[in-house]
Amino acid sequence: MVVFIIVLLIVGFIAGAIARLLMPGRDPLGVFGTIVLGIAGSFVGGFLQNLVEYRSLSVHGFHPVGLIGSVIGAWVLLLLLRLTGLEPGRRRY
Repeated sequence: MVVFIIVLLIVGFIAGAIARLLMPGRDPLGVFGTIVLGIAGSFVGGFLQNLVEYRSLSVHGFHPVGLIGSVIGAWVLLLLLRLTGLEPGRRRY
C-alpha cells in the first residue's frame, strides 16, 4: 500500500509538471498543487479514455491509461482552471 501511494505521488508530480510545461503562462501552483493536478488529471484521463473507447462513462471501474492519459487529463484540468479563473493565487475583482 505504501509503494502504491509513493508511485501515485511520483506519477502525479510528473504528469502535473508535464501538463504545466505544455500550457503556456505562469501557474501559481506549488509542488503539492502539481501533484494534485497530476492525480486528478489521471482520473480525468481515465474517464476520457473510457468515453472514447467504450462510448460510455463508467465511474465504477478503474482503467489505468498511463502517463500520456494523465498528462492529457491534467492539461484539460489546468485549461479549465484558467478559463474559470479559479486558479489558486489569482484574485477575482
